[in-house]
Amino acid sequence: MDDQDPGLRLVHLLRAVTMELDLFAAEFAGRNGLHPTDVRALIHLLDAGREGVRATPGWLGAQLGVNSASTTALVDRLERLGLVRRERDTQDRRRVLLVVRDEAVRLGWSFFGPLIHGMVDSMRSFDEAELAVVRRFLLAMRDVTAAGRRVQRDDDGGA
Repeated sequence: MDDQDPGLRLVHLLRAVTMELDLFAAEFAGRNGLHPTDVRALIHLLDAGREGVRATPGWLGAQLGVNSASTTALVDRLERLGLVRRERDTQDRRRVLLVVRDEAVRLGWSFFGPLIHGMVDSMRSFDEAELAVVRRFLLAMRDVTAAGRRVQRDDDGGA
């Protein structure tokens, strides 16, 4: 593929944004004694809460692509740090749900808040039609990336 291909140039730009966000998250993790996987776990749990998904340890492990022992260790660590809590599901008492504690939300906003506000402010320079195109583009890139990850995982025998 030619480096001047407009699509490839967008891929490189998207990769650059992803790298900056990864570095930002790594800085947050380092400052707060977290592993990068802990940060990803918190993001998945926050997203689940926004979407009304009842997050269980099994669900979280599947999102992160880690085994149950690793998930248990991760949840234990986040619970010890006061960032998540385990709750019995009121609809099925055998099931345990994971809930992000208010302290984790405050911690996240104190670090990521200025970045989020800057991003939202920057978006105000785009009209609704432009934002709709960006939204459609990002959803398509997310879907292509998730599909590629599934193919790689399947090619590796599920490892």
